Amino acid sequence: MTDQRTTALVQARMGSSRLPGKVLEPLAGRPAIVQIVDRVRAAANIDEVAVVTSHEARDDVLAAVCEQAGITCLRGHETDVLDRYHQAAVSLGADRLVRVTADCPLIDPEVVDGLLELARERPDAAYVAVATGAVPRAAGYRRYPDGLDAETFTATTLATAWEEAAAPFEREHVTPFLWQRPDRFPSAVLEADTDLGSERWTVDYPADLEFVRTVYDRLHERGPLFGYRDVLAVLDADPGLRALNSTHRATD
Repeated sequence: MTDQRTTALVQARMGSSRLPGKVLEPLAGRPAIVQIVDRVRAAANIDEVAVVTSHEARDDVLAAVCEQAGITCLRGHETDVLDRYHQAAVSLGADRLVRVTADCPLIDPEVVDGLLELARERPDAAYVAVATGAVPRAAGYRRYPDGLDAETFTATTLATAWEEAAAPFEREHVTPFLWQRPDRFPSAVLEADTDLGSERWTVDYPADLEFVRTVYDRLHERGPLFGYRDVLAVLDADPGLRALNSTHRATD
């Protein structure tokens, strides 16, 4: 994979139905989207990071924040996110893509690198993903916390999905066309050492934002690139923090 250009695309928009504007909420004094991009940039195997948002007027402020922070921001269709990703991949000349979403402000560069190492080890796999708490326990994986989600695939594979996917669900969520067809697109899954799937670190609700903001406040003095093990150490030292968003935690 050393001869490939690997580009991470962070999917973000202001119009979240459950928590509008969450991507610009401050975390340790900086907008969440800036923190996310910096964390993904820190992955050793990432060559470029860009934000992909929509052409909708409400996303103008997001594009402006990215420009001010020196972050490449590409804009496309609001609901056909598959088209948004494909057009961005073409524009940036990417060979391999990593998909990250802006509801994951604790994304860990070590996990992103692990994902890409697995893709290197498994050249037969067209689709490689991190197993997180977003995946049911019944799937049998040792999962990372929900909120460390990332996926990778080549631009060629993405182009095939873009050309053939027809269902609205496949267009809106980018990768279902791939993972729903394992015979055609073999997959590989990055697992954690132990199952951490009961941990909820994603941001969908105000309580999730309070949780993540508290974690940032506790850890940012160590540096902005603290990892998931640092977060676990904070939670183990103060188990009450998990209660902040416990009502939204999966019960699988």
